[in-house]
Amino acid sequence: MISDLARAALLGLLEGLTEFIPVSSTGHLLLLGHFFGFTDDAFGKTFVVLIQLGAILAILSVYFTRLWRIALALPSDPEARRFVVGVLVAFLPAAVIGAAAHSFIKGVLFNVWVVCMTLIVGGLILLWVDRLDFKQRHHDATRFPLAMYLGIGAAQCLAMIPGVSRSGATIVSAMLLGADKRAAAEFSFFLAIPTMAGAFAYDLYKNWGEMTGANALLVAVGFATSFIAGWFVVKSLLAYVSRHGFALFAWWRILVGAMSLIALALVG
Repeated sequence: MISDLARAALLGLLEGLTEFIPVSSTGHLLLLGHFFGFTDDAFGKTFVVLIQLGAILAILSVYFTRLWRIALALPSDPEARRFVVGVLVAFLPAAVIGAAAHSFIKGVLFNVWVVCMTLIVGGLILLWVDRLDFKQRHHDATRFPLAMYLGIGAAQCLAMIPGVSRSGATIVSAMLLGADKRAAAEFSFFLAIPTMAGAFAYDLYKNWGEMTGANALLVAVGFATSFIAGWFVVKSLLAYVSRHGFALFAWWRILVGAMSLIALALVG
């Protein structure tokens, strides 16, 4: 049997590798956790959210200089203020719905059968989107119209269904609203910061009683591997999607969803 520490490291690695690409990190973590038996208790189900802190810090480390410049410019630059307002506007729908429907999401939607189906459907949607000829009107993620930020934020709410993919929902919606692939992926990174931080803080508050010393060590291990893997993905993803699009991720979703359905049907 794989030790709990090894499982935590593996789940953290998977979180970092999948959080920022449109394949659904939560869906993959739930599937892997299900087959390992690591998410059978209350802490295990919360673990898949708590280790996202490592991925959040990976974004901050990569974009620290740019975000710091925006922060310094807030008092004097209206464009910087408008971007910060845009991120908050995009974050608001998920914050409201996530808090209101938290119990339903964790109790009903965190289901491996749901994950398998949404992985497959999302993969087909990605293949369709990747073949569309978009009119690319927006090339800077910090200068989208406010209404566009709100539309992306509304689409992000779909990712509360595990398997949909937060990055997939935000990237696809941004492209449908006129962003090029690079700008869409970059704004997905920026929006991930408050969204994932909010999910982390809320789950930590709701499940503080589960955080024993042993559980804290597991989260720390998952955090470290999530940070390292997430850093490499953030550094390389923009260049990849600009050149190659999303077909690779679409076929991966379909493959994982289909194979997991077969495994569930055979072994449960």
